[in-house]
Amino acid sequence: MASRWDYLFETKPVPLMDHLLEEVAKLLAKDLQQWPPPVQELDLEVGGQYAPLFTEPTPRPARAVYDEALRLSRWELAREHDAYDDYMRNKRYLERGLAPTDRLTLLFLNRWIVDQMLGLGESTDGRVNRRLMLQCLDRLEARMRVVQTPIS
Repeated sequence: MASRWDYLFETKPVPLMDHLLEEVAKLLAKDLQQWPPPVQELDLEVGGQYAPLFTEPTPRPARAVYDEALRLSRWELAREHDAYDDYMRNKRYLERGLAPTDRLTLLFLNRWIVDQMLGLGESTDGRVNRRLMLQCLDRLEARMRVVQTPIS
């Protein structure tokens, strides 16, 4: 009869990078559960357009806004500039069920996610490259689907 601990001896070790990506996805999913997600500082010259999201009470965005922000972030990290440009220029987010008023929130979440990924790459001296950042986004998206969050 097998001990309840035998499975630990039979499991394969998790590579360090996989563990890191999973932990990052877990932290980002937790950050995205609050609205707005935590921002260390807001440079009004660069990100001043997003100031209303922090200075005025804004309702939590719909789940579709988060999904579309992940789509844009994926395109940006994969350097699929034509897809990103076409999406924004032709307001494809409206076809995805977003309202015109969701544009600012969509752009903010996209910027926040991409900044988190690029910051991860920078803090690991490039060991987390764009390919791994995309894998991390996949894990984040899966976590956001599974975890019952208050996102509508």
